[in-house]
Amino acid sequence: MIGIRLSPDKRKAVEAWAKTALDKPSLSEAVRRLVELGLASAHRSAARMKKAMEASEMAGQEIDRLGDPPATDEERQRRKRRLIKGPKEFRDIRRNRPKG
Repeated sequence: MIGIRLSPDKRKAVEAWAKTALDKPSLSEAVRRLVELGLASAHRSAARMKKAMEASEMAGQEIDRLGDPPATDEERQRRKRRLIKGPKEFRDIRRNRPKG
């Protein structure tokens, strides 16, 4: 068991969340559930990120395999980056991942 301090705003938010639950949990139970939800969400997010990284790596390997041998290394890297990340025009408007 641990004790935590919540700012008044956070406490109100937890209490508001608890009021929406069917069984109206106590403050401590609401905090426990919210922590569990947050941890589960973080786990899912990490799993998605891992899958995305694996997919990007596989795409990079395939692009390397199909690369244009007469092109310079710099040109091949530029093409690879464009294929993996997508055109700049689209990267700027995508909202489901950080720009980069």
